[in-house]
Amino acid sequence: QVQFVESGGGLVQPGGSLRLSCAPSGSIFRIYTMGWYRQVPGKQRELVATITSGGSTTYADSVKGRFSISRDNGKNTVYLQMNSLKSEYPAVYYCNARQFGSEIGTWGQGTQVTVSS
Repeated sequence: QVQFVESGGGLVQPGGSLRLSCAPSGSIFRIYTMGWYRQVPGKQRELVATITSGGSTTYADSVKGRFSISRDNGKNTVYLQMNSLKSEYPAVYYCNARQFGSEIGTWGQGTQVTVSS
């Protein structure tokens, strides 16, 4: 089963930055499209960004120009650089592998991001 471990979240001020990391926990990584997702408690999980095995990226409109997804296949790690963070309810960010537009890995614990002064 494809599983990943997210890290890098925390508390930042509005306008600040964080860099999230996602690493596999026992499966190959390089062939998969990867996605970053976020979820506010009580709301549906939202797709934030994707990156294919070849490096092609997509972003949700809400984060375009502020977030950047990347991957290091040598380290089996995908990153989400989050800049100009906006005040919002704390959200948990998850990563997952994608195939044909759906997630194929299991959901991990995620990493929480809180933007507050």
